Amino acid sequence: DEQFESPSKPKFPILLPHRLRVTTEASCRPVKYTTQMIADGVEDEEKWLAAGIAGLQQNAFYMHRALDTNNLRDALKFSAQMLSELRTSKLSPHKYYELYMRAFDELRKLEIFFKEETRRGCSIVELYELVQHAGNILPRLYLLCTVGSVYIRSKEAPAKDVLKDLVEMCRGIQHPVRGLFLRSYLSQISRDKLPDIGSEYEGDADTVVDAVEFVLQNFTEMNKLWVRMQHQGPAREKQRREKERNELRDLVGKNLHVLSQVEGIDLDMYRDTVLPRVLEQIVNCKDEIAQFYLMDCIIQVFPDEYHLQTLEVLLGACPQLQPSVDIKTVLSRLMERLSNYAASSSEVLPEFLQVEAFSRLNNAIGKVIEAQPDMPIFGAVTLYSSLLTFTLHVHPDRLDYADQVLGSCFKKLQSVGKVEDNKATKQIVALLSAPLEKYNDIVTALKLSNYPCVMEYLDTETSKIMATVIIQSIMKNSTRISSADKVEALFELMKGLMKDSEGTAEEVDEDDFKEEQNSVARLIQMLINDDPEEMFKIMCVVRKQIMTGGPKRLPYTIPPFVFSSLKLVRQLQGQDENPFGDEATTPKTIFQLLNQTIEVLLTIPAPELALRLYLQCAEAANDTDLEPVAYDFFTQAYILYEEEISDSKAQVTALHLIIGTLQRMHVFGVENRDTLTHKATGYSAKLLKKPDQCRAVYGCAHLFWVDDQDNLKDGERVLICLKRALRIANAAQQLSNAARGSTGPVTLFIEILNKYLYFYEKVNQHITVDAVNSLIELITTEMQQNDSSSSAPDPAAEAFLAGTLRYIQFQKQKGGTIGERYQAISTVKE
Repeated sequence: DEQFESPSKPKFPILLPHRLRVTTEASCRPVKYTTQMIADGVEDEEKWLAAGIAGLQQNAFYMHRALDTNNLRDALKFSAQMLSELRTSKLSPHKYYELYMRAFDELRKLEIFFKEETRRGCSIVELYELVQHAGNILPRLYLLCTVGSVYIRSKEAPAKDVLKDLVEMCRGIQHPVRGLFLRSYLSQISRDKLPDIGSEYEGDADTVVDAVEFVLQNFTEMNKLWVRMQHQGPAREKQRREKERNELRDLVGKNLHVLSQVEGIDLDMYRDTVLPRVLEQIVNCKDEIAQFYLMDCIIQVFPDEYHLQTLEVLLGACPQLQPSVDIKTVLSRLMERLSNYAASSSEVLPEFLQVEAFSRLNNAIGKVIEAQPDMPIFGAVTLYSSLLTFTLHVHPDRLDYADQVLGSCFKKLQSVGKVEDNKATKQIVALLSAPLEKYNDIVTALKLSNYPCVMEYLDTETSKIMATVIIQSIMKNSTRISSADKVEALFELMKGLMKDSEGTAEEVDEDDFKEEQNSVARLIQMLINDDPEEMFKIMCVVRKQIMTGGPKRLPYTIPPFVFSSLKLVRQLQGQDENPFGDEATTPKTIFQLLNQTIEVLLTIPAPELALRLYLQCAEAANDTDLEPVAYDFFTQAYILYEEEISDSKAQVTALHLIIGTLQRMHVFGVENRDTLTHKATGYSAKLLKKPDQCRAVYGCAHLFWVDDQDNLKDGERVLICLKRALRIANAAQQLSNAARGSTGPVTLFIEILNKYLYFYEKVNQHITVDAVNSLIELITTEMQQNDSSSSAPDPAAEAFLAGTLRYIQFQKQKGGTIGERYQAISTVKE
C-alpha cells in the first residue's frame, strides 16, 4: 500500500500517492473524543504526562546517538517513535503543551541534522520522500514539516509549492488538539520562509498571494479544529471544554499575527482578500468563543489605517455574529484604537472625515443593538459610551455628534425604563463624564440637549455621584458659570444633591450628606458675574433651587447664598444710579430677599445660624449706609436671642457676636445705637453663669469706645462697665468660696486688668493709674492667699498674670508717650 513515486522524477513535488495522501488519522487511531480519553483525576493526568515525557526522552536519547553517528535511518526511526508520544488523547491541552514543547526542542535539533546531511551530499528530495515511510501519520507529518523547512531553505523547489503540499498533507490529522499543535508547528517553522516581498524566498509576481493563501488556509483549518472541540463530549463538560479552548486560542490567533507581518499585504490586498476571507470564516463558524476572540485579534494585530479604510466591511460583519458574542467589547476596543490613532497625529483626521467614520460606527452600533434585542442595557450603554469617547477624540468640535450619541442612548434607555443594573449605571456615569473630561468645562456639556435626559435614568445614589463629579470638574478647572439659564440647567443636573427624590425615605450617612452639601455650598460660591443685573438673576435662580431642598439641606445652602448676595450688595455700593434700570431692584430689595430667606431657617429650626446671618446682613447694610435696614436686621437678631436661643452656651456665643458686630457699626444714629447698646448690656447681666456675665459686661465696654469715631468715645460708661465686671467677678469669687471652700481662680480679674490696660493705653481719662495699680494689687493679694491656702495653685492664671506684667514692662521700655503713661504702673508682686 505504501508505494512512492520515482525519486528520479525531475519536477517537484514528490508526493504520496493518492491512497496514502488521503489517509487520515482515523486509519491509524480512532478519533472518538470521549471522556474516557481524559482522566478524571489530576494525579492520573500527571502520571500520563510523566510517562509520555519518559518515553519521549528515551527515544530522544537514541535519536541523539544516531545523530552523533550520522545514522540517518536510525535517527528517523527513533524520532518517529519519539513523536508517537504526541498521539496521546489522555492529556489536557495544558499538559499536552508541555509534552509538545519537549518534542519541539528535539525537532529543532533534528532539523539541524537534516541541514548537515544535505551539505554532506544527501538529496533533500530523497529525504523528503524517505520521511514519508513513518508508520503513523502524526509522526510522519511532523517529520515532513521538519524536512520541508530544510527543503524550502535549500531553494531546490519553490517555497509556495512545498508550503502548499505541507498544508494539504496536515489535513490528515482531524483530532482537534493534535491537529492544532501540528498546524501550529507548521506555522512556526514556515513563518520566516514565506514567499513575501523582499524575502529570500520571493518568487514570481504573485508570490505574496501564495504566502497569504498558505496562511489563510492554515488559519481556516485550525479554526475548524478549534471550533470542533466545542461539540465533542457530553454537555455536562461544556465548561471544561470552553476552558481548554481558551487555553488553545493563541495557536489559532497566531496565524492572524503572521498575516499582519507579511510585508506584501498592502491596503488593497487586505481589503479585497485578507479581511473578507478571515471574516467569512469567523461568521460561518457560528461559534461564540471563536467569533469574539478572532474579531478581537483582527482589531489588535492589523494597522489602524487599515481598520479605518475597511471600516464598512469590518462593521458589516458585527450584526452577523452570534447574539451571545460580547460585541460591545469588540467594538469598544475598535473605537479605542481608532481614537488613539486620531490622537496620534492631526494629519490623519481628514481620513476619518473621508470615510465618514462616525456615521458608520453610529449606524453599526444601531444595527448591532437592533439585531440583539436581548442585549443587556449595560452592553448598549457601553457601546454608546465608547462611541462618545471616539467622537470627542476625533470630532471635538462637533457637539452635534456628541449630542446625537447621547440622544441614541436616551432612546435606548426609554425603551428599557428604569435602570436597575449597577454595572449599567456605572457606564452611564462614564458616558456622562466623558464630555467633562474632554472639555474640562461643564458649560460645554450644558450645550448638549440630551445630557440631562440621559442623567434622568440614574438612580438616586448614582445621580448624587454624577452631580459630585460635575462639581469636582467645576472646582478643578475653576469654571465660571455666568448666566442664569446655565445656572438653572446646572442645578437641574444636580437635583440629586439639591432635593430628595420622590417616594424615597432611605437612610443617609451623615458624613456623606455633609460632604455632599458642602460641595453644593462651594459651587454656589463659584457662581460669579461682573454684571450686577445678571448676577442678581443668578441669585434668584439659586434661591429658587435651594428652597426646594428641604429643612435638612437649608442650613448648608442658605449661608453661601447669603454671602454671595452680600458680595453683590457690596458690588453695588457707591453706585449712584441703579445699574438694573429697574427701580424695584436695588440693594435694599436684595436685603429684603435675604430677610425672607433667613426667616426660613426658623422653621427648621436653626436660630443660631439665622442670628449669625442677620448680623452679617446688618454689617453689609452698615457698609451701604442703610440704617433702617441694619436696625431691622439687629432687631431680628435680638428677637431670636430672646425667644429662640435658650441654651446658656449658645447665648454666650450669640451675645459676643452681637457685641462684636454692634461695635463695628457706624451707620446708627445716637438713639438707635443707645437702644441696641442698652439691650446688649442688659442681656449681659442676665446670663446664667457669673463668669459669662463678667466677660459679656466687660465686652460691652467696647460699645462705648470706638477708635475711629470720636462721637463714640464715652470713657465714663466704659468705666461703669469695667467696674460692673469687677463686681460680678468678685461675686463669682464669693460664690466659689461658699460652694467649694476656696476663692477660686483669679483669671477674671486678670482679664479685666487687660481691659483696663487697653482703655488706659487708648487715653481714656476715666481709667486712672490708681485704678490699674489697685487692680494689680488686688490680683497679687488674691493669688498669695490662694498659694497659702490648701487649694492647689492655678498655673494658667499665674502664666496669664506674668504675661500681662511683662507687657506692662515692655510698654515702659518703649519710651515716648506710651512709655510715660506706663511708668506709673507698678509691676512688682510683693
